Amino acid sequence: MKKFIYNTQQWLNHRLRQLIWKRWKKPKTRYRMLRRYGINHDEAMKLANSQKGYLRLSCSQIIHQAITKERLIKWGLRDMTILYEHRYLKG
Repeated sequence: MKKFIYNTQQWLNHRLRQLIWKRWKKPKTRYRMLRRYGINHDEAMKLANSQKGYLRLSCSQIIHQAITKERLIKWGLRDMTILYEHRYLKG
């Protein structure tokens, strides 16, 4: 069950990164948001102007650096692995 929850959480984080990237529609917005989250100019410019699809770009290391797991939790996403461990393993 732990492996299933871990895989589901990874997929959910990936999907949320994709939706956030899709929400930043214009390259100008993408660049500005990437810079705000600590990505350097060259990488932000390259990724913001990329013509690759949302799903493919959401797998990129730069997106993972900008939209971290901790940032998703801060924005209100609940970590399923922590919830599972709290409920079933600590008894």
